[in-house]
Amino acid sequence: MIGPDRDDDWWPRMVMVKVLAQYHDATADPRVIAVLTRYFHYQLAALPTRPLHTWGKYRWQDEVLFVEWLYERTGDVSLLHLADLLERQGYDWISGFASFKYTGVTSRARLEAAAIRGDKSEAMETHGVNNGQALKTAAVRYRLSGDAANERARFRRQMETLDRFHGMPNGMFSCDEHLAGLDPSHGTELCTVVETLYSLEVALSTFGDVAIGDRIEKIAFNALPGAFDDDMWAHQYDQQANQILVGLNSKPWTTNGPESNLYGLEPNFGCCTANFHQGWPKFTSNLWMRSPDGGLVATLYSPCEIETTVGDHKISLRVETEYPFKEDVRIILSPETSVRFPLRLRIPAWAQAATIRINGQPTPIDTTPETFALIDRLWIQGDVVDLHLPMVPSVSRWYNNSLALMRGPLVFSLDSGQSWVKLRDRGLTADWQVYPRKFWNYALLVDEHSATQVEVVEHAVGMKPFAATMAPVKLRVRARRIDTWRSEDGVAAPIPNGLQTTDLPDEMLELIPYAAAKLRITAFPQLGEMSAVRATNE
Repeated sequence: MIGPDRDDDWWPRMVMVKVLAQYHDATADPRVIAVLTRYFHYQLAALPTRPLHTWGKYRWQDEVLFVEWLYERTGDVSLLHLADLLERQGYDWISGFASFKYTGVTSRARLEAAAIRGDKSEAMETHGVNNGQALKTAAVRYRLSGDAANERARFRRQMETLDRFHGMPNGMFSCDEHLAGLDPSHGTELCTVVETLYSLEVALSTFGDVAIGDRIEKIAFNALPGAFDDDMWAHQYDQQANQILVGLNSKPWTTNGPESNLYGLEPNFGCCTANFHQGWPKFTSNLWMRSPDGGLVATLYSPCEIETTVGDHKISLRVETEYPFKEDVRIILSPETSVRFPLRLRIPAWAQAATIRINGQPTPIDTTPETFALIDRLWIQGDVVDLHLPMVPSVSRWYNNSLALMRGPLVFSLDSGQSWVKLRDRGLTADWQVYPRKFWNYALLVDEHSATQVEVVEHAVGMKPFAATMAPVKLRVRARRIDTWRSEDGVAAPIPNGLQTTDLPDEMLELIPYAAAKLRITAFPQLGEMSAVRATNE
């Protein structure tokens, strides 16, 4: 056994197993292999009489991933028996999503009634973090079964189901603390954001689907930084896509407390304080992967430097880019000696007419959206690949037929101004409430046809790109204020459905990246005049 004698719960050991394996990945410390081997043998013997329960029962797939990790390094067949036993004792997420029953807001009263009956299953099955971690289930199963087609389909069903019933414009699903429906005034827990990212990174490395990379970037460049203040000295437990006030509100959270969306040290509960910092490191460690044919794959885009090998050849890569704010990605290759290998570049689904230049020369390479562009050539020191990913504004539809604007992987929001009021000091940091300074209740004069014509204004990318005062890119769009759309107890009322009309004058709004707008409207109603404008143009 590992860990303190006073606690024999399997779940915290699952976390420690992950920590130890990742420590080994970084250091190659041989003690990790020895201790995990002994521990897994102990667990295999103990589980029949002390089975998984509560958190461990619903998060078994997180341990199986590292049981597989150890098996790949030792070939110990008993580890396969442990993986099978963990899955059999764990909750069946695959069947749960095949007959999904949690299609609306999770009721606090319903969970309390179930708890009185001694039934914790519904609370566990609707728990946001459990669902985020469950998204790696199909990938973990595939590594054991080799059934790529069925496990890929099961993964997609999980994603599509969460999107259909709980999807948010920032790439996440609602959960405050439990699944909360489609209204963008409901929140998403920061722990769920980082756990979902990790599950998707496991799925990307397993299935190799471009769409998974697109979703990772959407979450990483919107929902993840959207939960922090500009200096990352304070974070939220719950963030909202439509967030008009940060304060001591009991509404709209399904089961969380009134401090849920404060910016602070450990608002509502301390788990996110301990967990949020896995987000960026795991994103970074998944920027590049190796393909089955021995080549290298640019799976996600961000500035980085890579030291690796291709066959017996050492190679260095440097990525220079201001993505996701700008459209260009430069990759500089420095192999120790000339070497031929395939290089693949992810072409996002939104990137129409992407182009590739090699050493400044246009190259006729297939850059179909939602594929990996393949460059197979002899690489020499100093080769430069320039990837241009055109970012055109687009509209997506959400709750009550509302619309959200995107450009590339960035979601854009209206910043309603920010007046920060300190609630209490917390040593080096503090807890904060934030109040709006401007109107937020607008409907946009835009639709799927006109979105491509929305004006894009670019600025230099500064040291704090996710700060409202330094936003590197803005979208300018016509809008009118809708007086009938108001707040209820500090929360934006449900978005008015259908085309909106108002006698208030046109205004030109500047939308900024979602994460820069600490108070924000992301899902907007649509103005009815758009249909008349389009009819005139036609």
